[in-house]
Amino acid sequence: MLVETFAFVLVGVVVGAAALLSWPAYFPAGRAPTLGTALGSALLAGVIAHFTMDGRYPAASIAVSAVASALLTSVLARPDLAAGRAPAHRHRPHRAGAHRAGAHRRQRHA
Repeated sequence: MLVETFAFVLVGVVVGAAALLSWPAYFPAGRAPTLGTALGSALLAGVIAHFTMDGRYPAASIAVSAVASALLTSVLARPDLAAGRAPAHRHRPHRAGAHRAGAHRRQRHA
């Protein structure tokens, strides 16, 4: 289990460093939260996988650790804040004055 723990730590550091080196603008929180999330999730997922599989498949435990670490680290990514990207607006532009209460109703003329 000790060797696998070192492997989980190594996987976490590699995943965190790869995320920071590949897309530094996507992680505005900084290095510590990104590396901490990668490391913590790799350790936790690896230990859970190790005990779930009764320690019979160490390669599978390391693979689960890597996938979980990558997925949980990607939660911190903020591509909308990356340099050079404009925020994507989901809503259609409104007509002038359409935001006022009752403006969307048709008015009857007598």
